[in-house]
Amino acid sequence: MNKLFYILVFSLLVSTISTAGSLSSLQQTFQQKDTLVVDIKKEDELIEEVVKSRTIPKKEEVRYFNQVTKYGFKNLFSNYTYNATEPYTAQINPNAEFFIQDYMRLHGNHLQKMKGWGLPYFNLIENILIQYGLPKELKYIAVIESNLSTGATSQVGAGGPWQFMPYTAKDYGLKVNGYIDERRDYFKSTNAAARYLLYLYSQMHDWLLVMAAYNGGAGRVNEAIRRSGSRDFWKLQYYLPEESRTYVKRFIATHYIMEGNGGITTSGNDSLLFIDNITNRTNYIGAKTGTQKSGLTAEEIAGSEMLIISGKYNSSIIAKNVAMTTINFNRYNPGFDKMMSSNGTYDLRLPHEKMQLFKVNKYQILNESVQQLFGGMAIPESKTVYPISAPAKKRKK
Repeated sequence: MNKLFYILVFSLLVSTISTAGSLSSLQQTFQQKDTLVVDIKKEDELIEEVVKSRTIPKKEEVRYFNQVTKYGFKNLFSNYTYNATEPYTAQINPNAEFFIQDYMRLHGNHLQKMKGWGLPYFNLIENILIQYGLPKELKYIAVIESNLSTGATSQVGAGGPWQFMPYTAKDYGLKVNGYIDERRDYFKSTNAAARYLLYLYSQMHDWLLVMAAYNGGAGRVNEAIRRSGSRDFWKLQYYLPEESRTYVKRFIATHYIMEGNGGITTSGNDSLLFIDNITNRTNYIGAKTGTQKSGLTAEEIAGSEMLIISGKYNSSIIAKNVAMTTINFNRYNPGFDKMMSSNGTYDLRLPHEKMQLFKVNKYQILNESVQQLFGGMAIPESKTVYPISAPAKKRKK
């Protein structure tokens, strides 16, 4: 009886192999699935450790996360992950195609422009995601949440590029009070987002479900799983709130526009090689975009914003009015006076708080610059015509 059983099993295996492909590919498929199931407990324990410690994982942990989390796109891409060398439509779930075309029509132009001006932000985010062993595709969550803006604030109080609510931000190590809001610090908030995404993945083990949870909460996703009897987003999507299922599809469409239609991915599939070279907050952005010539660090670029200006602005006067030294201003804006003297436009870059000062006083600054140009005024570095507001006094409880 046992002998007959083994013969039948062997026959079934041979039949399956001949249909599905080579023995090696079949073994690889089952090994991937077995790894995902067997290591869930270990995965959850490591993720919990990283979230609690609020530190960047060790290299061996990163390698492990990189291996297990990549299977999270199993319900989006035919081979778990996007392959830039193959046609996009040949590997994406057919359920997504209709929404992609409609989204492209409405938002394609805006996102195409973002490929250019958003590259420093994408580089910074991807650099951090790699350090947590997370798929680089997750950087597009910040596009959906805030259009990469640190100043974005929702009606319910979520803030920063990752749109953290204050209580969630604090849970993941960010300071939010009357004096400081680290949700708007690109480096710190992206590290917090990476830890939060790892936590959600430990609950969902599927990136499409993670995104639904990021938008609507893990409780609603778990309820949709319970009611539908499935962990496949495409099967349970109508048990989710409309906003959450649309959110997931917006991510997919954004990824297609950014990657499948002339992609901007900054690191290849060999991202693990990059992990070995990460020792601190290096100027990864500058190496990729050419901004390194200005001497800015990745954190300084992420903590700044740009504004196109024209007119006879003077660098010394701008610096004085936003409480910067001329040397520091020129680090952010190399060649400023030369460009302004040619009657051109300039992409002014300043730290966020300095840019707010500039926007408030830009007409006065321009007027003073013009007066200096025609009247030869001397600009004292130590004096500020338009003072910075003092921080508000802390209220007594």
